[in-house]
Amino acid sequence: MLDRDRFFATVRSPLFGGSLSQGQVDGMTHLLDVWEASYAEKHQDQRFLAYALATAFHETARTMQPIEEIGKGRGRAYGHPSGPWRQVYDGRGDIQLTWETNYAHAQARLEAELGIKVALVQHPALAMDQDIAAHVMFLGMIEGWFTGKKLPDYFATHRDDPLHARRIVNGLDKASLIAGYHRAFLRAVTPVEEKAP
Repeated sequence: MLDRDRFFATVRSPLFGGSLSQGQVDGMTHLLDVWEASYAEKHQDQRFLAYALATAFHETARTMQPIEEIGKGRGRAYGHPSGPWRQVYDGRGDIQLTWETNYAHAQARLEAELGIKVALVQHPALAMDQDIAAHVMFLGMIEGWFTGKKLPDYFATHRDDPLHARRIVNGLDKASLIAGYHRAFLRAVTPVEEKAP
């Protein structure tokens, strides 16, 4: 189990300017809870968790809470009602899930892999639920839902590439910045007796 006191002490200054809001604490606590309950045993590489947290930090504008895309997809192809339910599948969650096909894929994989039944295609706003958003981020990044690239492609026994890991979500957009966040989160999730790569 992760030392939560050390985790928050370690991320407070380099990432949050020395202070954390209750919402940020609650959001990170929830993400860590979900990771430890559903992923930590199978995926023991702490770099997976660190990079996911770094991605959430960027994608949620540092709130560490699920958010909806500013403008709700206005001006983008996915910003118009589509599919049988005539919903707008704009960016939502910890990782900004977009497009009807991605909502449908997330719905199917959450049920198949975790037994979570959620009608994301019919009710895309459910992607804002904290549990759903966390699982979409973690499982999606592990399995490569968003671009076909996945965490094991960049973090493995002989590979440590937080810069190009951005391709898991969005090309190389802000890749260097997010790699820096990753290093800060990695220090926080790496046990003291180990040394972060």
